[in-house]
Amino acid sequence: MSKERYTHLVELLVPHIHQRDTHMRECVSAEERILITIRYLATGATFTSISLYFARGDSTVSRIIGEITAIIWDALKDIYMPTPDKNQWKIIAQRFHLLWNLPNCLGALDGKHIRIEKLPNSGSLNFNYKSYHSIVLMACSDADGLFIYIETGFAGRNSDGGIFRASAIKHFIEGDNLDLPTPLRLPNDDNNYKFPFYFVGDEAFPLLHYLLRPYPQRVLDNTKRIFNYRLSRGRKTVECAFGMMTGMFQVLSTAIRCHDNIKINNIVKSVCILHNYVRKREGLPYRAYEENSNSTHGIIQPQQIQLNAQSSPKLFS
Repeated sequence: MSKERYTHLVELLVPHIHQRDTHMRECVSAEERILITIRYLATGATFTSISLYFARGDSTVSRIIGEITAIIWDALKDIYMPTPDKNQWKIIAQRFHLLWNLPNCLGALDGKHIRIEKLPNSGSLNFNYKSYHSIVLMACSDADGLFIYIETGFAGRNSDGGIFRASAIKHFIEGDNLDLPTPLRLPNDDNNYKFPFYFVGDEAFPLLHYLLRPYPQRVLDNTKRIFNYRLSRGRKTVECAFGMMTGMFQVLSTAIRCHDNIKINNIVKSVCILHNYVRKREGLPYRAYEENSNSTHGIIQPQQIQLNAQSSPKLFS
């Protein structure tokens, strides 16, 4: 994050921070609170090391991080992860078709295990198949690696399919609360059959009329293998979003050292919304190979992103 983007972020967050000096002591300024939180998210350092760096108490740092991460989510969610309307869903589908040759696709779904320290009295509830304790972040991304929807706090022992069945997005889709576009004919389809818009997921997700998954490996032929390849091109956008987010915020590369579920969820949600903020403000856009005239020997040259806060619609849960 550049200095200009950080300054802009502080300007967005300061009006939501309400702290006043007392007769006993001066309060920690809003700018210092934001800096403490951003340093924690970016480095994943312990509360003790951050408290020594800023000359603040451990409990003060812990309380500040819990408060500011909640403020980051509340202040930015409507700007950088708003609920798409029907026209904005169509824009997302057009980007999937242009970039990844996947028409009528509205988003890529996947879950990510967020490593945590064992919570008190939790037993093996959060112990996952990777042999560490975690909570699961269920996310849906668009074709450009921006999060449309996130939901976190699920126990790490659950599978992606089980989490999806209990998630809010499944309830919203089946309840027709997302204002999805009406079915549309696929390109180059001579039958004029109107195909519904859909999301994509990996093998852990169920096959539904609004959710596509790959064919099992045991029944593959050439046609099904090509379908799986085409599906994986669109599905990998959420994997890339997770990778970019983890590389930017090192707090996800180590165990989150909190024993409060609400604080852990606020940390994860703040990291997701900051990923959207940085990617829209400073990220490089995905570009289709055909529309890039500066490519040489198949290598696409990076170009400055032209996105703004309203250019890519997002869904808030």
